[in-house]
This record gives sequence, C-alpha cells and structure tokens, in this order.
Amino acid sequence: MSDAQVDPTWWQASDGRWYPPTARPGPTDQPSDPEPVAGAATAVAPAGWYPDPAGTGAQRWWDGTAWTAHVDPGQPAAGAETGTPVLRAEQVTKRFAGINALSQVSLEVYPGERVGLIGPNGAGKTTLFNCLLGTTSVDQGTVTIDGVDVGDRPAHERARMGIGRTFQRIELFGGSTVRDHLLVAERTRRGTGSLWKDLVGRGRPTSEEIGTCDDMLALLGLGELAEEPIEHLSLGQGRLVEVGRALMTRPRLLLLDEPSSGLDRTETRDLAATLGKVQAEQGFAILLVEHDVELVSSFTERAYVLDFGTLIAEGPTADVLADPVVRQAYLGIEAGQP
Repeated sequence: MSDAQVDPTWWQASDGRWYPPTARPGPTDQPSDPEPVAGAATAVAPAGWYPDPAGTGAQRWWDGTAWTAHVDPGQPAAGAETGTPVLRAEQVTKRFAGINALSQVSLEVYPGERVGLIGPNGAGKTTLFNCLLGTTSVDQGTVTIDGVDVGDRPAHERARMGIGRTFQRIELFGGSTVRDHLLVAERTRRGTGSLWKDLVGRGRPTSEEIGTCDDMLALLGLGELAEEPIEHLSLGQGRLVEVGRALMTRPRLLLLDEPSSGLDRTETRDLAATLGKVQAEQGFAILLVEHDVELVSSFTERAYVLDFGTLIAEGPTADVLADPVVRQAYLGIEAGQP
C-alpha cells in the first residue's frame, strides 16, 4: 500500500491484511488481534474485493476511494443496484454480407470481475471482441464504457478510456528487449514518445519511465529478463510480456484473446497464477476469450457462451459449463453423458 494516500479509517490486523472501514476478517482469516496495529500506517487500499462492512459474509467491491453496491463477483446483493459496469454491450448485432455474425448479444463486466467468453469456432467471439474494442462497427445495439456510449469512438479512444487487450497471435517485435516492449506502451500513455525525438536522438527514456516498466516486469516475474532480446523468451514468457505491455496503459478492463494459445498445461497454469496475482494488486477487470475449458473453469467467476452468433448461456461459470445446451454446443457432450 502507498503511504502517500493516508486514510485513518483503514486498519491492519495482526495477520498483516488491510481492511476498509468497519470491515472485519472473515471466519477463515482468524487473526489473533482484529484491531488496528498500533502505529501502523493506515493507507488507502487498492481497488479490490474485501469483506462486506455490512457483515453479510460476502465480498464487496472497493473502487479505491469508496464502497460500491456490487457484492461478490457476478452476484449483486438482493435488491441492490450494481452500479455502472466497466463494459456493457446491449443487443449488439453485426452482419457480414447479410449474414448475422452476432445477433442481439448482451454482456456486462463489472469492476474487478473475471468473466469468460466461450464458444465453438465460428461462434462470433472474435467479432464481438472487435465490436467491443472498436475495430469493428456494430450494425445495431450499443457498447458503453463506464456508462458512456462509445459507438462512434475509435479503438484508440476506447483504449484511453481504460480498455487494454492482448492478441490471440502473439504480437512482439524482433530486435528489441523485453523492457522495450513495455517502454513503448508507457511512453505512449505519458505522451513522451515521438518519432522525431527518436530520429534526432532525444527519445531516450527517463529513469522514471524505466523504473515504472521494471516494476511491472518484477510483478510479472520477468524482472531478470528486462534486458533480454525478445527472441530469447519462451512462448509463455512472451504472453506475459504482452500482458505487461497492455497493463502499462493502466486499464480498468483487460481483454485477453486466447492467452493460453500455444501454451502447455504448466505454462497455462503459471500464466493464470500470475494474472491472478497482478489483478489482485491492481484491481482491473478481465474479459477472457478462451478455448481452454479448464482455464475458464478455474479462472473466471462468470461466463457467457456464444453459438452461431447467439448468446445461449450466461451466469456463474460452474453453472454455465454444466448446462446441457452448452455441453452439447461447445463440448460436444450429449445429455446424460458424464
């Protein structure tokens, strides 16, 4: 936690965890002393899920400055308004040559959530992804970011509103180092990078820019590889570089396009663990497009399923994956089969 933002209402229990005002540890935490530690800095905690101060036993989203009404990932409190989702698509329809690639698809992602988007090949996942990002226009329906209709805004403007992404096909640049990939994103975010400066030799990154990139690399477990040529990395490490580059833009929502593509089981598990750790620290939401059912099942809290451009299921991931319609359409499992 940063000592720069001090809020005396935050407190630290003897288990080392920080809690928002009036919150108390859940039954599994069981700290020996559930009172503020004498003399401990009480800094504002980052955005994230914390024990509900109302004592419901659920988790409530803290946005970094105040409590929201959203309780438990994907499970709003009964009768409570859920606040504004980071991303909302409503009745999105897209046609190509008169054929519906998407038909009235609706989707929401709330702060801090992990949401999956799955479906068989040709279901419309990539088309929906592109409609959300602004690289493809919608024929009907709306896309909003933090409640703002972005239908007429291009991809770069949506990115500035807090949407980051990675690509299904890894997009890294030869002849550059691991740190270089993050520096490009960091200097773009700051507005300090430009072609003319590089051409006249005045484009050298500052120590602050380098430090910010190295902090992200350390968080991703890539700190020792900062100076490595990108060609020396494994595919799994390359995926993490892509994630780090996207996170340098400080997104509120990270769209991941099949991040496990080409990875083996160990690399996939390592990637999921690292993503979970970074998300817990930074508080962004994740929308995951993925074919790996095991990854979707273990990593996401809610899921949407597309089939032939139509949404056929949505809800808690475990329930969605157990749905007979989903098992038939996506997994190819007939009703009654285990």
